[in-house]
Amino acid sequence: QVQLQESGPGLVEPSQTLSLTCTVSGDSITTGPYYWSWIRQPPGKGLEWMGAIDSVGAHYWNPSFKSRTTISRDTSENQFSLQLMSVTPEDTAVYYCARADRIVVVSTTTGDWGQGTQVTVSS
Repeated sequence: QVQLQESGPGLVEPSQTLSLTCTVSGDSITTGPYYWSWIRQPPGKGLEWMGAIDSVGAHYWNPSFKSRTTISRDTSENQFSLQLMSVTPEDTAVYYCARADRIVVVSTTTGDWGQGTQVTVSS
């Protein structure tokens, strides 16, 4: 059974870069036909799909985040990562990583999800 675990700092200062890592066990991130996504949920709002990387390393983006987001992977560690640059308090959210058989994931009933990690942007 696949398991995903997000890790990273819980507090980031405005204008800095938010960096999170998703560690995967029970499956390889190089195995198709899955997509490995980052999703977030700001307080009081719905889920926002940010972007994904597939089993061969191709990237897929939500245009709302593309200009300041990087998604990378470390196949030796079976991890994939998110970097969100120039953060503001509006980037405060619970951030999730997920595995799914589709590119865009906006429901926790689709695919397999990590438990999520709270990130607060504040000085």
